[in-house]
Amino acid sequence: MAKICQVSGKHGNNAKHIRNQHSQGWKYKAPHKNRVQAPNLQVVRLKTPNGVVRLKVATSVIKSEAFNMVACGLRPVPKAWLKKPTYNV
Repeated sequence: MAKICQVSGKHGNNAKHIRNQHSQGWKYKAPHKNRVQAPNLQVVRLKTPNGVVRLKVATSVIKSEAFNMVACGLRPVPKAWLKKPTYNV
């Protein structure tokens, strides 16, 4: 399953892992390996009129005011969140 936030759509970011070799000369240059910076996803349960929905959500979204208003019941859950996730990556 893809590591994508179901609310905001955040996904992994391509980056380089650079290791410092502490050596002199161009041929001993530190290697640059590819890696992925994955978002910090947590499983959150939301109560809806139809039942309980589990969502994979990034922690930055959980801290947001808009998400907390939905989680507390002050706003209704958007219909886009209730759909089954389709990962078009």
